[in-house]
Amino acid sequence: MRRIILVHGSCHGAWCWYKVVAMLRTQGYAAAAIDLAACGADPRRLPQDVSSFDEYTRPLMDLVAAVPDGEKVVLVGHMFGGLSLASVMDAFPEKVAAAVFLSGMMPDTTHAPSYIDLTLASMMIRPTSLFYQELSKKPAFSKEGYGSVDKIYIICEDDAAIDEDFQQWMIENNPVKEVMKIRGADHMAMLSKPKELCECIKSIVKKYAN
Repeated sequence: MRRIILVHGSCHGAWCWYKVVAMLRTQGYAAAAIDLAACGADPRRLPQDVSSFDEYTRPLMDLVAAVPDGEKVVLVGHMFGGLSLASVMDAFPEKVAAAVFLSGMMPDTTHAPSYIDLTLASMMIRPTSLFYQELSKKPAFSKEGYGSVDKIYIICEDDAAIDEDFQQWMIENNPVKEVMKIRGADHMAMLSKPKELCECIKSIVKKYAN
């Protein structure tokens, strides 16, 4: 069975996935959540100990790099975790069966990764994300790497942090294999609608990772 790796957004940690991990494991899925650098149980702190996006994403990068040749994982990223997914997909497309963006930041293959931050800020008058200056200097993710992996977007219908219009904007600017919607889900669907989210993930694994 494919491994499922769950990636948190900014200001969270692996802990936020505890309901989903428990449900998936109970049903026989090899699911695990990871702490990115300076998050959750990781003792480091931002920005003193982790000064770059690459450092921040390193725990996920190392985990996927260690996947044996010929095996693939399913990645699920929430919010800012979508950019971490994109980095790993770009580096190891052959090791990712499918990538799931849960109300997540989903970049395209044309603009620098910071482009979606800038657009979100202009649409919602919100601060841009961590590492904005660094991300603004990074090249766009490649069509050969990031662009070659099957992407699925899960819309959280009642997300007040990233509203549905912005989620739809990302989908229109970077077409995906499939769009799902969790009705009544707020920004933290893994806590408010864990059962519905699990059903989405199970459907994705069955369709894209078997």
